[in-house]
Amino acid sequence: MRHALYLPPFGELADPGVLAELSARAEAAGFDGVFLWDHVVRPRQPGLGVCDPWIALAAIAARTERIRIGTRITPLSRRRPHDVARQAAAVDQLSAGRLVLGVGLGADNGGELSRLGEADDPRTRAEMLDEGLDVICALWSGEPVTHRGRHFRVDGLRFLPRPVQRPRIPIWVAAQSVKRAPLHRAARFDGLCPETTPDGLRAMLDVVARHRGGLDGYEVAVGGPPDDDPGPFRAAGASWWLVQFPEITTVAEVEAAISR
Repeated sequence: MRHALYLPPFGELADPGVLAELSARAEAAGFDGVFLWDHVVRPRQPGLGVCDPWIALAAIAARTERIRIGTRITPLSRRRPHDVARQAAAVDQLSAGRLVLGVGLGADNGGELSRLGEADDPRTRAEMLDEGLDVICALWSGEPVTHRGRHFRVDGLRFLPRPVQRPRIPIWVAAQSVKRAPLHRAARFDGLCPETTPDGLRAMLDVVARHRGGLDGYEVAVGGPPDDDPGPFRAAGASWWLVQFPEITTVAEVEAAISR
């Protein structure tokens, strides 16, 4: 099992330079990755600073050499897929092929989506997620893309340069239960970001394995507080343990977790 930090880029951590420094320290301490929440505002905390995760990932990429980096998770319904494709390819280049794109539906917590005019109906967001993933993967191919879907359009455009990683940047998909649609979506790609118990994870992976025909090379990234025991999740099939922090976290709290 590999270990990573899962950082909320808010408050004291809403500074790309701070996140890059903490990531460099984590790499030196032996961590295998750093992942960031992807939000643009925290309506329930109106005075809380928020850092753009993609700018922060670029800063982290420039300060590190080995660790995996990425988002967990990017709600694609509020981002244009061609922008995500371009940003991700650039960070993948900058990091020499170390980026992971974590995706999911996201949630309208405190009106984070609806108060910005974004789609807040779960069914619509699921459609946009699936179609957005199709567009992103096509654009990463480097070949001319023509796409006319319900939500997105590409008219014969080619996106270059391609990402460093082949056949593409790994995509990990969020899911919270054994509902068929999220798990079948996750099974199409390279990893699962579950929010569940160890027993729940076993049930989820049974569904994924049946849909994929196995779990060889498949990543499973679970998270918990710094003092939690990852052992039960490892036994259930998790391959990554993300040390998870609350929405408001201090630099000192992250430093303490790194030193442990």
